[in-house]
Amino acid sequence: MKITNFQVRIILCLLIGFSLLSCNKAESKYSDDQVFRYNEHANVNSLDPAFAKDLRNIWPANQLYNGLVQLDDQLNVQPDLSTDWEISEDGKTYAFTLREDVYFHKNAVFGADSTRLMQAKDVVFSLKRLQDPDVASPGSWVMRNVKNIQATGNHKVEIELEEAFPAFLGLLSMTFCSIIPEEMEDISFHENPIGTGPFKFKRWAPNEKLVFRKNELYFEKDKDGNSLPYLEAVAITFLPEKQSEFMQFALGNLDFLSGLDASYKDELLTFSGDLQPKYEDQIKVEKAPYLNMEYIGITLDFNSPEVHSEKLRQALNYGVDRKNMIRFLRNGIGFPAENGFIPKGLPGFGEEQRYTYNPKKAESLIKAYREENQGIKPKINLATTAQYLDICEFLQREWQKIGVDVEVEVMPASTLLQQRSAGKLESFRASWVADYPDAQNYLSLFYSPNFAPEGPNYTHFKNEEFDRIYEKSLLIPEPEERVLLYKKMDSIIMNNAAVVPLYYDEVVRFTRKNVNGLGINPQNLLDLRRVKKE
Repeated sequence: MKITNFQVRIILCLLIGFSLLSCNKAESKYSDDQVFRYNEHANVNSLDPAFAKDLRNIWPANQLYNGLVQLDDQLNVQPDLSTDWEISEDGKTYAFTLREDVYFHKNAVFGADSTRLMQAKDVVFSLKRLQDPDVASPGSWVMRNVKNIQATGNHKVEIELEEAFPAFLGLLSMTFCSIIPEEMEDISFHENPIGTGPFKFKRWAPNEKLVFRKNELYFEKDKDGNSLPYLEAVAITFLPEKQSEFMQFALGNLDFLSGLDASYKDELLTFSGDLQPKYEDQIKVEKAPYLNMEYIGITLDFNSPEVHSEKLRQALNYGVDRKNMIRFLRNGIGFPAENGFIPKGLPGFGEEQRYTYNPKKAESLIKAYREENQGIKPKINLATTAQYLDICEFLQREWQKIGVDVEVEVMPASTLLQQRSAGKLESFRASWVADYPDAQNYLSLFYSPNFAPEGPNYTHFKNEEFDRIYEKSLLIPEPEERVLLYKKMDSIIMNNAAVVPLYYDEVVRFTRKNVNGLGINPQNLLDLRRVKKE
């Protein structure tokens, strides 16, 4: 029997992961259906919510902590540790009333095997900690507009803003804003994190595994009055290779797999995005719009005639067959970004298609460009990392067909980020994941005062009308009225062809058949409160 390359890789992956996962099973005191197991290939480097800036840290923190508010799966702001809130007429003051039945995880810091109620003083401590320059939280920007935070009672908190900001409640749903006890000022988050979440810290063996146990004091109940969570424990391993992670999942040693990696995408999904038939009896797949935009950025003040030409930038947009890109490079995961920069699933997304694949129109625009530039054939440099080389080589072929030479330069992620911020890249592959569920988060990439390196405007886009509308939108509390302005700004961006949107991403989740209640959401948050294993 002939052994395929994929089967050889399977054997290697099994050898890598076998001993680690065997140890995990042997140590657990619970039956398999009481423990949720997943792998974090990028490792976890902090359980401090103030440093939860990416999913590898957000996911475990989301099990340990709660915030004042939370988002439901439709991105609506809901109470969490608060019961309700009031916003002043000028939109600058938020007064929260807190729940009075929330206890921190039991910990010796409160006395032997003891705990205490979460209070307003803990909210003040947690949020002010984000503003502390000595903490140096990457989430400090969330509190940049906050003038004052004060307790107005044991279970009442008031937050005053410098300027009105309608999306502020969405900001407070971020993991950065999780509430911890003020006693954490002198406690290590690596050895003793304390929160109010559905699970509590048990053990962390660096580069091996992280274990949480059920929080018996958790305040939430299901609709039938049963205490949450249902699971007894969460076990996170740290196999560094995505292929090893996939094989352990395929063998049933992991319960959950997130995203699609090139090493296993064809093994798991067809080109149309359906589960391969051989896995249908073992695995479930769920997909939903993801608040992530993948795009090609163009540095508009770069010293080259190509980036200064609106015709050429429009040609690049018309010259990409996004549907084939998604089909063959993404196995059907994602949606062609033909409607604008605001992604699918977010209020402000435009229904009008702007840049459908039209190579004849692209060639016509290139011809007009050459007539304006002494017949010189346009050439652009495109920077990327190795992870996205396949997409950039696809673009290279597409744009060569319409008459544009493209040189693809592969560099380390750190180098690309540094040079992008410094404006040293003519064009670059990039993505933007929403920090909070408001289209303003995406449009901020084109507001001229946000020019990189001072902000996220990496393209150095500048348009007076756009800036005026952007500033007006910050003063409007009504979501419906803001959405109309968002659509106008999106139209300005696309009419100027400031970027080449590639695809609106999708969250794709794979679970074993016996896992229920995980759900899926546009921010790809991992919420294990209602998960059951049959």
